[in-house]
Amino acid sequence: MASKPPSVRRKLVRAAIQQLESLEAAGLTHLPKVKPGRARAAATGPKVAIMDVTTPPSVVAKEKSAAAALPSARAKPAVAPAPAARPVPAASAPVGDQAAALAELQGRVARCKLCDELASTRTQTVFGEGSPQARLAFLGEAPGADEDRTGRPFVGRAGQLLTKIIEACGLRREEVYIFNTLKCRPPGNRTPLPSEAANCRQYLDRQLEIIRPEFICCLGAVAAQNLLMTDTAIGRLRGRVHEFQGIKVVCTYHPAYLLRNPDAKRYTWDDMQMLMAEMGIKIPGK
Repeated sequence: MASKPPSVRRKLVRAAIQQLESLEAAGLTHLPKVKPGRARAAATGPKVAIMDVTTPPSVVAKEKSAAAALPSARAKPAVAPAPAARPVPAASAPVGDQAAALAELQGRVARCKLCDELASTRTQTVFGEGSPQARLAFLGEAPGADEDRTGRPFVGRAGQLLTKIIEACGLRREEVYIFNTLKCRPPGNRTPLPSEAANCRQYLDRQLEIIRPEFICCLGAVAAQNLLMTDTAIGRLRGRVHEFQGIKVVCTYHPAYLLRNPDAKRYTWDDMQMLMAEMGIKIPGK
């Protein structure tokens, strides 16, 4: 078999070193041996349990068009296996302990420099906010300009729409937890790179481990694809209930997409009604 060109080998070495540094930052000191048969199964990512809710045929063409704007195969937002992922414990810790654990993790995130470009261009990291014991967590893509400036997630126009969606469901923003796949703003609001998502994955998993939400609502393709480790388009992921480490997951369109495509709001509202039904919450006026 012909050997790989030197440039390709160098890229592979750099990627391996970056991943090992990410694992070390997460506190992992050694890698367990994996049998060949299990390695192939692990590479497929977590199994996703699904309950179907049909996507209207009239939307299929629009979804295909929107999917074309998603990351290409070369820049697809892939996620490395969670460095220290553990099953979410069933018992709930005191809220003070959870708040303290989140504060400690937030300090680690603020000092993170795993992604050279993001660390050198950010104003500050955007960790997340909300109730440490929230039943529902909203996961977005990455901070934008407003979020980079304030240090808070979803505070721009898309964030204002998200707040309205939360309130329309009969909830308050303070009752849920809101965070992003990346904790730093990508320059020019570009799509997160696979390596960036992999570096930040340890923080995302730790946030979920501390908060232990019962439900996650993924906002947009980047959040959904990274959490569920899939390349399925958001139009195919929405309208269904998935499962991630015992947590029920609903995927819907990102509020920024809804601002550009108001007709899609009705589909997001269908998703939210489905989510509230799963949570046993009666929507006001319904």
